[in-house]
Amino acid sequence: MSATESFSKSSRVCGNIFYLYNMSVRKTIPYKSGVFFITFTCAVWMPLFRQTESYDLVYNWFDVLNENGHAVHGYVIMPDHVHCIISFRNTGKLINTTVGNGKRFMAYEIVKRLQLNNQFETLYQMNNLVNDTDRKRNKKHEVFEPSFDWKECYNMKIAEQKLNYIHANPCNTKPPLVHDPVEYLHSSANQYLGGPTILYPVKHIMTINDFNYE
Repeated sequence: MSATESFSKSSRVCGNIFYLYNMSVRKTIPYKSGVFFITFTCAVWMPLFRQTESYDLVYNWFDVLNENGHAVHGYVIMPDHVHCIISFRNTGKLINTTVGNGKRFMAYEIVKRLQLNNQFETLYQMNNLVNDTDRKRNKKHEVFEPSFDWKECYNMKIAEQKLNYIHANPCNTKPPLVHDPVEYLHSSANQYLGGPTILYPVKHIMTINDFNYE
């Protein structure tokens, strides 16, 4: 069975697929390049991407990554969090800085959309989440959890496992958002599993060994 066939078969078994969510508790990625499974979450799991229709902000960040020589291999944008697999090349910048800059851009735009739509209750809740230290720095809203989770995909087996996890994620919520991965539009499942709509093309996972990380 080819790797692509393996992705297809395992990703479609939504009700039975489960992987241990063994994320690193370290906050700083100690490498300058590599392949990483990245997760960042809205503050207290608020469904801000759905509430503000901000899926496009994640795609804009993917564009910035591509423009800087990185590569997105898989993703899912859930209502309250994002999973993605990214090859980071060595740009001389910390990977944490690259992810942090993306989160800041998204946070600014999400707050702006909430203000434009008069969603003051959500803004008030986000304001109350700001800690005293950040409040002294004039931070007004906590949009995302302060850190993000990461797992190095140092071989194809781990990359494949995480890709399957990403694609099954919308099926494993309670209640499920969809019953088949390709029914969820904001995911790379459509590209890998032959769905009808590809909103954001990614670099196939099999290209990670050929990627120029320097």
